[in-house]
Amino acid sequence: MLWAAERAGQRTGKFHRLPGLCCLCLPLIAPGAAALAQDAAPVKQWLEQHNRSGLAMKAQDAAWYDSANGEEFRAWHAAVDAYLKHPSGTTADDALAAAQVLRLYRVTQKAEYYTAASRMRDAFAAACPGPDTKAACAAAAPFLAEYAEVFHEPDALGPIADELLKRAKTEPDARMAMALVDALGFFPDNRAESAAMKAALAETVSSALQAATKKADVEDRALLVYAVLKGARRGYLPAVDAVRALRVWRAMPEPLGGGAPGAARLLAATEVDLAPDAQLARGKTILIDAWFNSQTRKNAAGQTVLFHYKWDDYSDSGFSLLGHMFRGVGMRTGTLAEAPTQANLRGAQYFMIVSPDIPVKNPHPHYMTEQDADEVAAWVEKGGVLILMENDPPNADLDHLNLLADKFGIHFDDVLHHHVLGEQVESGRIPVAADGPIFHAPHTFYMKDTCAISLHGAARALLRDRGDVVMAEARHGHGLVFAVVDPWLYNEYTDGRKIPPQIYAQFDNFAGGRELVRWLARQPRVAGTGAGTR
Repeated sequence: MLWAAERAGQRTGKFHRLPGLCCLCLPLIAPGAAALAQDAAPVKQWLEQHNRSGLAMKAQDAAWYDSANGEEFRAWHAAVDAYLKHPSGTTADDALAAAQVLRLYRVTQKAEYYTAASRMRDAFAAACPGPDTKAACAAAAPFLAEYAEVFHEPDALGPIADELLKRAKTEPDARMAMALVDALGFFPDNRAESAAMKAALAETVSSALQAATKKADVEDRALLVYAVLKGARRGYLPAVDAVRALRVWRAMPEPLGGGAPGAARLLAATEVDLAPDAQLARGKTILIDAWFNSQTRKNAAGQTVLFHYKWDDYSDSGFSLLGHMFRGVGMRTGTLAEAPTQANLRGAQYFMIVSPDIPVKNPHPHYMTEQDADEVAAWVEKGGVLILMENDPPNADLDHLNLLADKFGIHFDDVLHHHVLGEQVESGRIPVAADGPIFHAPHTFYMKDTCAISLHGAARALLRDRGDVVMAEARHGHGLVFAVVDPWLYNEYTDGRKIPPQIYAQFDNFAGGRELVRWLARQPRVAGTGAGTR
């Protein structure tokens, strides 16, 4: 299995044009990715035989998030566990493995993976910088930056950036490009180091792309393709660099082969799969609310952190995979932990409110007020796109959110529908026909315990099930409101990890989520609304 070919049906069999990229570049995308699908057995065999490879684990992790295939998660999980049975070193490959150990902690929330990640963090922090570990120090930068973000150590970011910037001057190669682009994801844009790292990435990529036309190292070429496509998708590099990277990809020899080159090509293929849509929402930002839903928990370090429907929550309760979908179309993801005002929404084009708190979920909920509703409605009127994901009445506040929703002709009804008992999932099954206003391919969604929507005025239904309005939209001024009766795209019901395969295989929330994100990304906006990038 490899990802572009497997998901051809989910993408309705079509490749989308990248805004700003010439149509002549599109043939560079499909054949290269499809070629890997014809030769998937060697890489699968190699991953099983070399499951202590950090690069292989990184590729497996990317493959899981690119496909939402639970089997890929289980293979990745087993590989990380196998790695941890042996003493860890401080090589460049150990650095890649360390990032996977940390990611597995974030997914499972198990203290044993936190302990292992912390031990590895201390080892790399002690070893770097050092003349004998220069390659490892660059490779470790993304892991150290992610650790600093997860465990709230912003002071650690400065030395990490300094080390990367120093190494980039003398090592402008594919691995440095990968280290820079991966680390940048954990640096806030308002830090001075971010601009310097983006400049270093651009210089590194320019040098590495020139070298890629002269050398035949398949592993380096694949890692460069991964880094450049991801950098262009995340807005760190110009879109034209993606065109150049796709040419490198297409010129690579088609047989997959084994060893590290196979893992590198698997990693690159996940970015090649995203490339057709990667510029749809370039320069746009989606903020998720952390005020009306501000639930917290203790992490393994004893720190109080936000969770539940948040981009950085990789556990069952989180929206990390949905965030990956939005970033897959070039959008930036951010969090708003204050009451929404026109001022603090000005930098965003999209704002998402999900399942507002009730006392049983949060002893001190922040309820929507009339003033809040007026502020958000004014932002929508100027061109903002508001996404409302409600829940069933026992688990969310409907009354106060309706102060906002009613302004657009949308009302969340205090009813319990799609009620699921145990594994009797039939009542949560929602069939979706092809060629609808959002979904062009047929789907079967799973929504467990929902409310319903009533409409008035100009609001209209986008999806109905058994007489209920499940999804709706309303145009308001220059903006748009999209509403749905359930937070149906959170990790538990999307990433293929927890739900038993025989149940998970009946539904395709993941494919539906990707279509919804593409639809949202294409919503028109009016220039001059003040909604710039964040």
